[in-house]
Amino acid sequence: MVSLVSRTGRQYQRYNMVGCRQVVGCIPYRFKNDFEELEVLVISSQKGQGMLFPKGGWETDESKEEAALRETLEEAGVVGKVEGELGKWSFKSKRHGTFYEGYMFPLLVKEQLDSWPEESLRSRKWMNVEDAREVCQHSWMKEALDVLVHRLTHSRRQVNENDDDEELVEPCSLN
Repeated sequence: MVSLVSRTGRQYQRYNMVGCRQVVGCIPYRFKNDFEELEVLVISSQKGQGMLFPKGGWETDESKEEAALRETLEEAGVVGKVEGELGKWSFKSKRHGTFYEGYMFPLLVKEQLDSWPEESLRSRKWMNVEDAREVCQHSWMKEALDVLVHRLTHSRRQVNENDDDEELVEPCSLN
């Protein structure tokens, strides 16, 4: 069952050793046209100025992956498979003037919900990588997107190379 209420408050938020708040997020993605076209999902910021990828606080009662999945569900209304961490970035919040440590994960989207906790606060939009890179308001998220694209391109290249290495072999006959 999916919770249709966002967590609130910061009493369970994680901070690193030097006091930076730790946040996690996902880059939701899917393939279109028989895996030919990569699309990513961006959401509007709560203030409605600019687009970004879903992210939020990592709480003490959850793993990074669980927090990333929760934040993505709450903010973007999608669920799927959280994949290996894209990296860790340190950044300063323009709004709060404080330092953060952000972790990003790819999320291969399996389902897009019609209703989600922050649907009245945010809009969401699927777009190609180039457009998403253009509208994303955070440079650290753009870097995470670049890592994702490199990872997906590299893994597809390996699959294609392995396909090319296979030889056509006649099945053995049972005589």
